[in-house]
Amino acid sequence: MTDKAQSGAAEGATTPSPAETELPFRYGPRLAGEIESRWQSWWREHGTFASPNPIGPLSDGFDEVKGLDPFFVLDMFPYPSGAGLHVGHPLGYIGTDVYARYLRMTGRHVLHSFGYDAFGLPAEQYAINTGQHPRVTTEANIANMRRQLGRLGLGHDTRREIATTDVTYYRWTQWIFKKIFDSWYDENLDRARPIAELVAEFEAGTRTPAGTLPWSELDATERRKAVDGHRLAYLAEGLVNWCPGLGTVLANEEVTADGRSDIGNYPVFRRPLRQWTLRITAYAERLMADLDLVDWPDSIKQMQRNWIGPSDGAHVTFAAFTGDPDGPPRPALALDVYTTRPDTLPGATFMVLAPEHPLVDALTASEWPTGTPAEWTFNEGRPAGTSDADWTPAAAVAAYQEFAGTRSDRQRGEEVDRTGVFTGAYARNPVTGKAIPIFLADYVLLGYGTGAVMAVPAHDQRDFSFAREFGLPTPPVLAPNDDFLAEHGLSSNDSVDVWPVAFSGEGEYLPAPPGAPVLTGLSKTDAVKATVSWLEAAGTGRAARSYRLRDWLFSRQRYWGEPFPIVYDETGLPIAVPDDVLPVQLPEMTDFRPTPMAEDDTSDPVPPLARASDWTTVTLDLGDGPRQYRRETNTMPQWAGSCWYYLRYLDPTNAERFVDPEIERYWMPSVDGPDGDGGVDLYVGGVEHAVLHLLYARFWHKVLYDLGLVSTREPFKRLFNQGYIQADAFLDARGMYVPAVEVTTEADGTLRYEGEPVSRRSGKMGKSLKNSVTPDEMYDAYGADTLRVYEMAMGPLDADRPWRTDDIVGPHRFLQRLWRNLIDEETGQPRVADADLDDEATRTLHRTILAVRADYAGMRFNTAVARLIELTNFVSKHHSSEAKRPPRALAEAMVLMLAPLAPHITEELWTRLGHDGSLVREPFPVGDEALAAESTVTLPVQVNGKVRFTLSVPVGAGEDEVKAALTAHEDYAKHTDGKTVKRLIVVPGRIINIAIA
Repeated sequence: MTDKAQSGAAEGATTPSPAETELPFRYGPRLAGEIESRWQSWWREHGTFASPNPIGPLSDGFDEVKGLDPFFVLDMFPYPSGAGLHVGHPLGYIGTDVYARYLRMTGRHVLHSFGYDAFGLPAEQYAINTGQHPRVTTEANIANMRRQLGRLGLGHDTRREIATTDVTYYRWTQWIFKKIFDSWYDENLDRARPIAELVAEFEAGTRTPAGTLPWSELDATERRKAVDGHRLAYLAEGLVNWCPGLGTVLANEEVTADGRSDIGNYPVFRRPLRQWTLRITAYAERLMADLDLVDWPDSIKQMQRNWIGPSDGAHVTFAAFTGDPDGPPRPALALDVYTTRPDTLPGATFMVLAPEHPLVDALTASEWPTGTPAEWTFNEGRPAGTSDADWTPAAAVAAYQEFAGTRSDRQRGEEVDRTGVFTGAYARNPVTGKAIPIFLADYVLLGYGTGAVMAVPAHDQRDFSFAREFGLPTPPVLAPNDDFLAEHGLSSNDSVDVWPVAFSGEGEYLPAPPGAPVLTGLSKTDAVKATVSWLEAAGTGRAARSYRLRDWLFSRQRYWGEPFPIVYDETGLPIAVPDDVLPVQLPEMTDFRPTPMAEDDTSDPVPPLARASDWTTVTLDLGDGPRQYRRETNTMPQWAGSCWYYLRYLDPTNAERFVDPEIERYWMPSVDGPDGDGGVDLYVGGVEHAVLHLLYARFWHKVLYDLGLVSTREPFKRLFNQGYIQADAFLDARGMYVPAVEVTTEADGTLRYEGEPVSRRSGKMGKSLKNSVTPDEMYDAYGADTLRVYEMAMGPLDADRPWRTDDIVGPHRFLQRLWRNLIDEETGQPRVADADLDDEATRTLHRTILAVRADYAGMRFNTAVARLIELTNFVSKHHSSEAKRPPRALAEAMVLMLAPLAPHITEELWTRLGHDGSLVREPFPVGDEALAAESTVTLPVQVNGKVRFTLSVPVGAGEDEVKAALTAHEDYAKHTDGKTVKRLIVVPGRIINIAIA
C-alpha cells in the first residue's frame, strides 16, 4: 500500500529532518547509517567474531579463550534466492545473533558462522531460460544476500563461510557419499560397518550371500552384485515423476494436482527408473529411539516419528498362479504381503497389486479365465476396434499401467471411483484356502509396504470401495459395534450388503472358517498374535515391523548439483573413484537443458551431463592398469550438501579431512548422563524443515558416527523453531495477488490496485504473495539496529507475527531516547554524572538486570526489549535534566544490556562513554537480588472495613513496629480522636484493620 504501513519506509525518512540537520549528533537514519558502517568495518578489521579452534589454521588466539566453555550456534542453511531477502528472512538470524552476543558477554566461547545451500533447480532453470551459467547466477545471489545480511551487523566468523557449490566443499560431500557407498548395515550389531568387512565375512564363510550360491562358487561379477545388494548407497529401480517434456524427474512438490509439471505445464508420468538410493530405512529404529536424546519441540519429534511411521504386523505369503482357480495344483509364485491386521485374513477376498509391481508380468494370464466379468477387464482403456481375441489380459494390463502412469501419488490416494484391472491370476488365501482374484489398482503404491495388498473389504474403506465397484464379496470378520450401527442407522441383523462404508473399528470376532485360527472372544492385540503364531506354524507368514519411511531416492537428472564420485565398467556395475581423484568437478557447459523425450519413449532419461562427451568417459587406473570408464551422469539432490555443513563450519580450511576429530570433539562434545548425547548446542530454523532435512542430516551423521568419524550420535542437541513474519497481501477479482506496495486506500476504506478493488488477506511474507518489504528499505529509513530491535520486539521468537511498518517507529524512538539520555546532541559528548545511584535507581537497575538476563537466557527477546524500554523511560523521567544526569553506572549497564539487540549504537555509546575497543566481550551486568528488593512496603489501613489511608513501613517490620508507626501517623489521630479503638489487627506485609466505636 502507499501509506506507511505498506510502503516499507516512512516518506522522506532517508533525508535528515531540519532538527537532525541542526543537531549534528541527533540519532536518526543518517547518524545510524554512519555508526553502523563504521562499526561493521571495525569488526571486520579486528576479527571481532573470530572463534579460534584448539588446533589447526584457525587456532590463532585460542590461548585467550582457552578454559571458556565452547558453544555452537547454528542457523539453518539458506538458499541464496535471486529475489534477495525480505524482512521476514532475517528473523531467525537476528535471534541467533542476539543469543550468541549474550553468550559471549557471559563468558562462552561462541562459534557462529554462516553459509549457503547453493545448488538447486532455480539457478538451473534460470540458466536454461537465459543461458547464464548457474554458477554466475548463484555467486551473484550469494553476494547480494551477503550484502543484505552484512548490513544487519551479524556477528559471524566469516572465515568459516561455505557454499555447497564450492569445489573444496563438495569434494567432501562426494567423500562422505563414498563412505556411505562403502558401508553396509550389520543388523546383528545394529550399526554400519565398512563393506570390506562384509567381503571378509563372505570369504571366511561366516556369512553367506542372501539368495545366491556360496561365495566360493560365484564369479567376480556375481560377487560384486552380491556386495552391492548390501551397500547403504545402492542402485535400484524406483517410481519417479517423469516429465518427458522437460526431460527430467520432478519432485512431488513440482507436480500440480492435475498431474502436470509446475514449470511448463507438461504431462507427468509415474515410471520406474534405475537411480541411486540411500538405505535410510536401516536406521529407522535408531532415528526414532534417539529422539529421546535431543532437546527438540515435542511436536517436531512427533512429526519425525509419524514420518518414519512404524507399524507392527506380519509378512504373509500367498501362492499366486494363473489358470482355473478350482483346478488341480499348479506351479505358483510366492507373493509377499505386509499387513498390520493379519487377524482379518479370513475376510481377504481379493488381492491388489500396484500397477508397477515387479511380478505383474509373471502373474498376467495369457487369456481370461472362464466367466471373467467384463467390468474386470478395463474396457474403458480398450482402443476402438479391438477384438475380443486381441483384448487379452496382457493388453488390458498394459493399458491400465499406462493409465495409472499418468496419475500422481496424490491423485492415486484420493477417495474417488476406484479403477483397476484383473490380471487373470489368483492367489490362495493361506487361512481359508480359497482362490482369490488378483487385480491391479492405482490406489496401491509400490513405494508403500510391498506394493501388494490383501484386500479385506469389510474392514478397509479403500478395499470396500473397490469391492463395490467390481462386485466382489465383502464377508465381515468382526461384528460392527453399537456406535457404528447407530451412526449408520443399522441393526445387528443387517447384512454387510447394506453397509454404506467399511467397519474399521473394534468389534467382536465372528466364528472362524474351518481350519482358521479361532479368535472369538480375543482382543485385537491377542488376535493378531494368535494369527501370527498360526501363520508361522503353517510356514506361510512371520511377525514383522514395517515403516512408512522409504529409502531415499538420491538421483537427479540435473546439471547444477554435486557429481557422483562413481564410474561404471563394462559390467554396468558401479565403482567408487579413488580419493585422490576427488573432487569430481562439473564440466563447463552452455546448454543445461535435459534432453526432452516423447511421452511414449521408454528409454532412460538423458541428463545434461550425458552430453558432455569429453567428461562422461574417463581413464583411471583402479589397480589393474589404465582403463576407460563411464561416469555417472546424474547428480546428487540439493539435500546432499545440507546434510553435513555444520561439521565443515568447524574446520573449513582442512584439505586432509572433512573435519579434524579433535576440533569436532571440542565444538560438539559428547555428553554423558540424563541430558543425552552431544551435538550442535543450538539449531534455529523454520518448522518446514522438521522432517526431511532433519531426518536426512541425522541419517548421514549416524553413518559417520558408526564409522568412527564423529563423536556424537546426534547432530543437533537443541532445536528451536522461529516463527514467521506475516504481512497483508491483496487479491484482485481474478484471485491473483497484486503488489502490496501499489495498493491504495481510499477515504471510505476501499482498497484499490490500478483503480480496481482488491481484497485483503494475511499470509506469510514472500515473493509469491507479492507482499515483501526489503530490509534495504528499513536500513535506509531507520537503520539496522532499529530493524533488529523491532523484529525481536514483535513477539516471542517462536511465534508468527504481523509486519506493520508504522510500528517500527516505536523501536526507533526508543533508541533515539536512549541516545538523547546519554549523549549531547549538539556536541556528541556524554552527558553522564560520576554520581552514586540513589535507592530507587539502584532498585530499578538491578531488577532490570535480573529480568533481562533471564530473558536473554530463555530467548525471550521481546520481553527483554520491553524491560529495557521501561528502564530507558525511567532514566528519561528521573535523569534527563542537566542538573540530574544519568549516573555512569546506570548508563553503562543500560548500554551493555542493550548490546546484543542493538550492537552498533551500543558500541558507539560505549566508546563515547570513554572506553577503548569493542564491548562484544565485556561482562554482562550481574544483578543483585538484595539490591533489587523493595526496602519498604505500603500497607492499606482500613477503618471499620473501609480503606482510609496507607502506611509505609520497612520490609519485614513486625507487628509492634507497624503499630508504632501507625499511631505516629497523622491520619491515625484524624480517624480515631474522640473514639474508642475496640480492635487493632495487623497482618504484617499485607493490611491493617482498625475497629472503632
